[in-house]
Amino acid sequence: MAIIKFNPFSPWISDRFLSFFEDEEAWPQVRVTEGLDVYETDSDVVVKAAVPGIPAEKVEVTFEDGVLRIKAKAEETKEEKEKKKVIYRQQRVSFFDYTTTLPRAVDGDKISAEVSNGVVTIKAPIAEAARPKKITVRAKSK
Repeated sequence: MAIIKFNPFSPWISDRFLSFFEDEEAWPQVRVTEGLDVYETDSDVVVKAAVPGIPAEKVEVTFEDGVLRIKAKAEETKEEKEKKKVIYRQQRVSFFDYTTTLPRAVDGDKISAEVSNGVVTIKAPIAEAARPKKITVRAKSK
């Protein structure tokens, strides 16, 4: 028979939840699990991804075999660290890694990306072959 630690809140609050308060390192962590939007306009597939606090030069966008990947990473530089009088230090690292397939064939050579207000916006023009075509309907003559 196993010995189990007594939890007076057991039926209402799980041990996993209570362990959060025992761990000092758990408090300052921030996790973002959402932040990717994919939609279409008449001419483009648009992807928006949240990358708060990361400058454009630290964002990497790649497109290969119909898969779009957005990676962004930023950490405090040595110069930023040296300018501060340290009271408490915890290494600040922000990292985002999004991967998605695009819903339509796009022209990979004309994909553009820009970062504004913590959001990277990628516009991928829909390939001519994947655009809707209007087909003329004729009446059959007898």
